[in-house]
Amino acid sequence: MRTKYRIGVDAGGTFTDFVLADAAGHITLAKVPSTPDNPTAAIGAGLAELSKLTGDSPAGIVGSCDLCINGTTVALNALIEHKGVRTGLVCTAGHEDSIEIRLGHKEEGYRYDAKYPPATMLAPRYLRRPVRGRIRSDGVEIEPLNEDDVRAACAVFRKEGVQSVAISFLWSVLNPAHERRAAEIVREELPGIYLSVGSEVYPQVREYTRTSTTILNAYLGPITQRYVETIDAYFRHLGAQYPVRFFQSNGGLAIGEAMGARAVYAINSGPASAPQAGRYVAGPLGYDNIITVDMGGTSFDITLSKGDRSNVAKNFDFLRYRVGVPMIQVETLGAGGGSIAHIDQLGLLAVGPESAGANPGPACYDNGGSEPTVTDANVVLGYLNPGSLLGGRMQMDADKARAAVTGRIAEPLGISPERAAYGIFTIVNNNMVNGIRRVSIEQGYDPRDFVLIGAGGAAGCHITAIARVLGIRTVLVPKLASVLCAFGQIISDVKYNYLATYPTRIEENADLGRLQAIFDEMEKGAVAYLEADGFAREAIDIERSLDMRYVDQVHECTVDIGRRDLNAETIGEIRAAFDRRHEQLFTYAEPHNTVEIVNLESTVIGRVPRPEPALLAENPDAEAARTGVRPMIFAADGSAVEAPVYEGARLGAGARIVGPAVVEEETTTLVVEPGWTLDVDRRGVYVLKDAG
Repeated sequence: MRTKYRIGVDAGGTFTDFVLADAAGHITLAKVPSTPDNPTAAIGAGLAELSKLTGDSPAGIVGSCDLCINGTTVALNALIEHKGVRTGLVCTAGHEDSIEIRLGHKEEGYRYDAKYPPATMLAPRYLRRPVRGRIRSDGVEIEPLNEDDVRAACAVFRKEGVQSVAISFLWSVLNPAHERRAAEIVREELPGIYLSVGSEVYPQVREYTRTSTTILNAYLGPITQRYVETIDAYFRHLGAQYPVRFFQSNGGLAIGEAMGARAVYAINSGPASAPQAGRYVAGPLGYDNIITVDMGGTSFDITLSKGDRSNVAKNFDFLRYRVGVPMIQVETLGAGGGSIAHIDQLGLLAVGPESAGANPGPACYDNGGSEPTVTDANVVLGYLNPGSLLGGRMQMDADKARAAVTGRIAEPLGISPERAAYGIFTIVNNNMVNGIRRVSIEQGYDPRDFVLIGAGGAAGCHITAIARVLGIRTVLVPKLASVLCAFGQIISDVKYNYLATYPTRIEENADLGRLQAIFDEMEKGAVAYLEADGFAREAIDIERSLDMRYVDQVHECTVDIGRRDLNAETIGEIRAAFDRRHEQLFTYAEPHNTVEIVNLESTVIGRVPRPEPALLAENPDAEAARTGVRPMIFAADGSAVEAPVYEGARLGAGARIVGPAVVEEETTTLVVEPGWTLDVDRRGVYVLKDAG
């Protein structure tokens, strides 16, 4: 670290989390309610909390930070709520409807559902304007660009109050000349408008994917740009010495200028840092395969890492829109502490996806909420402190939690409040288990080969119950679990993805020199960009991958090739790696079939030094941290048992607890179910084992 501190800020739908690390490795945590309409208000409140804990003023903290990092849901929320800007599309004549044709089918799970409604178009039909001119599939121009068509489109956009323009032409990835000229005209006709150009945003083959990604970038760009400018200005006002870094969906950091121009990388900004934090927690304990789950107030996010790599998705549907750029694969469910329990149309108990959010929040928050939530159920079950959360800063009303569960669930079903609460707990757990199966079993991984890492303020109450259903025998919950994504930000690197297309068959005298030149050209500019950003050349790494397929296949497999160059000596190894990857994904390979390379990707990484953690003092006496007992429910019949309660801050390394029990940290609560043991590791990690 270059200075005294490093700070990570993760703005979620219900809470905004803060992690402040100092040069000695000491970590200070804060958690405040989010303020979506005024994000700097939550940041100001969080800095005020950190100021109380450190004795430094907010300006003193920010001015002494080598990195101020922000993860945000602003782009995600704008997409979920369809509150992006009015967007126009300039496209090849005859292809105005490609984003509605959607490759001829609906997304997975609804392909044959005639009643499933079409997705809302982010660029409405009357704002999708055709332009004559054509590039052939080999990159040769066969019809010149009709510039009058571009100007006519601009006239429509001006009249309709369009704020952002997307440009996507056929085969622009092989010859971007038409797109570049169209962009020049749009800038002349509509000065200051946000512009998203397909050959820059997603320069790889597949017209629908490129057009959809380009529109997404345009739709979210101005909102993301305003957000990063606001946050940058706020931190500069407080005396920040370095520009704010923003967390991207690809699992790396970027400066605000890059984030504003590549808004599509901001879609899943917040939870994408979880795998990095998970590996940091699990690695020293000897675990390579991890599933990290983050349960906050609004959502439940799941990521999987095998070895030192996290699952990365490309060319996939996200919230009904096709995204081409690489993103950490995050499975997101409406299953947070604020998820509302209700009786559905069939008279059955259901939980979520609707959430009480931060305002009014669960009934127990005593902030006007009356609907029963997962948090209210956990209060009734005895898992949460019935008097307060956040170290006493948030008062709880257990009577209102019980009244909400009783009136809305227990009485209509004719059961006790305790049984109703356990039903809510069980259903939300099953929802989360099904999500974990989607990122593990459906991707060819057995969850029993992984450890489960609990993150988020609400995960600790559910983590051993989830693991039990999945057959996972080891669970890790760091003391900073409630702010794990914010912590993941401060240990993450700067990362930029560069994409290109060059279809070629590797068995038919492929121009390997040209392929290598494309890699070299992309990486030369990227390295220069990072060096200008202050990274020494030895701190810059490069990772390459290729999208490959057997001839006549429709879809490609992504094959990681590390730092290998493409030449006659390495192409055989790369071909063999593709066969192995294809067999892993689809259970078969065709070693004698012809293989073609379709896309190239280079990930350029600026390595950021990581703070070393401060170690816990040895204190194996868990009873010294015991604060009392309270009745807790671990059975469907609603029967309670007296379980001990421990204060997490007083538990030292080497302490062991046998369930049932509860450990209360200031920003999270950890439930140890019967049949589980908990050991405190010196790095501040609770290691839970199924003793069965």
